[in-house]
Amino acid sequence: MGLKNIKILLTDVDGVLTDGKVFVGIKEEFVGFDIQDGIGHRLAEYGGLKVGWLSGRLSEPVAIRAKRLKVPFLYQGQLHKLAVAAELCAKENLKLSEVAYIGDDFIDIPLLQAAGWSATVPYGRPEVKKKVDYITHAPAGQGAFRELVEKILRARGSWAKAVQKFDAMTGRPSSSRRGLD
Repeated sequence: MGLKNIKILLTDVDGVLTDGKVFVGIKEEFVGFDIQDGIGHRLAEYGGLKVGWLSGRLSEPVAIRAKRLKVPFLYQGQLHKLAVAAELCAKENLKLSEVAYIGDDFIDIPLLQAAGWSATVPYGRPEVKKKVDYITHAPAGQGAFRELVEKILRARGSWAKAVQKFDAMTGRPSSSRRGLD
């Protein structure tokens, strides 16, 4: 099934939305997120693409970032991501064929294979790269998520609408949109 039929983009967190590094202090954990990916979340919303995060571990910084971005679906501490995605699809009246998923490691392979469209990042595991439809140009934690949002919205014909709504929400003059359509 092609990108134009995708209705939800699910993503792994560590190694996709982040560069995979976790900094642990005495009382806190620090995780870095890319602002371009944050804007990608707004563009997805404005283009009518649902988004969800699936993480194999529990992380307070991840929960905080997801809340700030208003990510509608956040699942942490989930090792069986395919089961979580199937449950989410049932709740949202979606088919797995309408899911795009991006992951980077062994834990992601079952969902990558079941999703309607799949991707990984440039340093994703070699075993993962063999199973996906697409490898992003942008590295993990540096715009890979946004790259997929744009790719999906363009295929669905809703990229211009998303950019137009982003322009309206941010006050960016529409004349600066040249080259975005």
